[in-house]
Amino acid sequence: MRTMLRSKIHRATVTGADLHYEGSVTIDLDLLERADIIPYQQVDIWNVTNGERFQTYALAGQRGSGVVCINGAAAHKARGGDIVIIASFGMMTEEEAHTWAPRCVFVDGHNRCVELRDEHAGQAGVVRVWQQ
Repeated sequence: MRTMLRSKIHRATVTGADLHYEGSVTIDLDLLERADIIPYQQVDIWNVTNGERFQTYALAGQRGSGVVCINGAAAHKARGGDIVIIASFGMMTEEEAHTWAPRCVFVDGHNRCVELRDEHAGQAGVVRVWQQ
């Protein structure tokens, strides 16, 4: 079995950080559905703005609101206006993993989906051969 990226919401803008909430990340239900993330599912959050990386679980926010609110202790790791990537993972057989393509949801500055597509590799033209 391999752990594979199932989906991600790419470069979402954090709309708030609520230290006194019990925990989790509240995400617009439209984005959750497009990324095939369900409430209470574990997600990783990678803060592009400050480099923080953490795990939490998703909660459904109001549909169409654009909300991406980091809650609880994780609120120390992000603040309103930060850019984040929200990712989900799943276990797959070797056969499934070799043919898998994750759902990638690309959003605008208001956390509205602008594109669903495969992600493009960075430095695609650079090939390195590692020697041992």
